[in-house]
Amino acid sequence: MAKRQLNRRQNWRIEKIQGERAERAAKRESRAMEALEGGDLGPEQTGLVIAHFGVQVEIEGLQGEMAGQVFRCHLRANLPALVTGDQVVWRPGNQGDGVIVAQLPRNSELCRPDMRGQLKPVAANVDQIVIVFAPLPEPHANLIDRYLVAAEHAGIRPLLLLNKADLIDEQNQVALDALLKVYRELEYPLLEVSAHQGDGMEQLKHRLNGNVSVFVGQSGVGKSSLVNSLLPGVDTRVGALSELTGKGTHTTTTARLFHFPGGGQLIDSPGIREFGLGHVSRDDVEAGFIEFHDLLGRCRFRDCKHDREPGCALLQALEDGRVQPQRMASYRHIIASLPEDDY
Repeated sequence: MAKRQLNRRQNWRIEKIQGERAERAAKRESRAMEALEGGDLGPEQTGLVIAHFGVQVEIEGLQGEMAGQVFRCHLRANLPALVTGDQVVWRPGNQGDGVIVAQLPRNSELCRPDMRGQLKPVAANVDQIVIVFAPLPEPHANLIDRYLVAAEHAGIRPLLLLNKADLIDEQNQVALDALLKVYRELEYPLLEVSAHQGDGMEQLKHRLNGNVSVFVGQSGVGKSSLVNSLLPGVDTRVGALSELTGKGTHTTTTARLFHFPGGGQLIDSPGIREFGLGHVSRDDVEAGFIEFHDLLGRCRFRDCKHDREPGCALLQALEDGRVQPQRMASYRHIIASLPEDDY
């Protein structure tokens, strides 16, 4: 059944109600800020953003008596957008709250465009992006390659993680082996684990210890189950696959940071089914395909599109087997999705 179209008055009414709610929320936040600023705030100190909730964030104290304690903090109006993993300067209040007064420089940031195409940071100060996929929902090389391009663009080391290895059977074994073979030949680090049965989890812990990692991947691949297995007691919500679509249902609603007992941190990000690359250029995409590095600049024509041009180094490498058809198909799909100005 087609959705009923709203008339102009109904749209106006909805926008008016939403505007009024936003205005009331802003007034409440302003009053809370005034009360905090007018009270006895403690001295400035550093903290770590471990979760974001609209106009407020949860931070963990990093200094003195506050170290390891969690506080819900308000944000001063002149601050840039903060994300999980940011280090900040803050001042504690006397009710388990506080005020963020400054953002410290980021070492790295993982970004993706939002629904309006605006670039939005997802996590900060990350040094390892864990790309999670599973036999179900069916993994797609193009989505994995988008994450790899994003990781290369952000300067973040990738780790490929096949979860739910216990679901590999005669029906999906051949396709999965072919998919993984391509990434193994490119020497990407790759682990096969089962959060449900525990297989491979010790290897994963070893890879995560001492790093600031972020889990990314389709909904339903078991990111929350992995967190629950790695950090018993955290109890993040686990969603089932939709019987209708075979796709995952969203369970994590905000990026949250967790600590490992042996050192290192993990940021569990909201599940996303697509990872847009509207913020990168054609050159950035090509740089994200590591097997292209020695081939770029060797085509006969400087403006070669690597499509059907004679003397194309990439097409010759594809014919010779030095570039896999799966990866070339991903490259072309990503390039076709970029804004026309970028290619």
